[in-house]
Amino acid sequence: MRVAAYPGTFDPPTIAHLAVAEAALVTCPVDRVELVLSRDPIGKSAPTPLHERLGAIDALRADRPWLTVAVTDHRLIADVCEGYDVVVMGADKWAQVLDPSYHESETHWHASLARLPLVAVARRGDVPIEPHALGGTVILLDVDLGEVSSSAVRAGRTDWRAL
Repeated sequence: MRVAAYPGTFDPPTIAHLAVAEAALVTCPVDRVELVLSRDPIGKSAPTPLHERLGAIDALRADRPWLTVAVTDHRLIADVCEGYDVVVMGADKWAQVLDPSYHESETHWHASLARLPLVAVARRGDVPIEPHALGGTVILLDVDLGEVSSSAVRAGRTDWRAL
């Protein structure tokens, strides 16, 4: 069974998160997409408590047997997706993965990039995507996250909530 890891905070899950997961299921040769929540996400401050985020995801995946969830203590994408066949993310997260400042050294950053499995990236507005950053192992998903954000949902934008 081939499985894609889709790391994120999903705080809360949005229609864009679901569209990306569905695009990964269709585009990448996987049987399952696993939403992977980090207990202490990198670059995020004070997310909603984990048990509340897991509850929202459980409701979302109730009628989607191909969608599962996992929790990790890892923070770097290369660590989070170890053992998966594909890693799925939006263009903003991909830009973060390609930013060496999130690593202890340039050597560590290169080693992390080398450990990534097949990468599937969804467009997000004007955020540039480097599809050849790993020598051609990046798939562009046919979905654009546009302006949809969990922050806007937390601020009251109900039409972007996945539930």
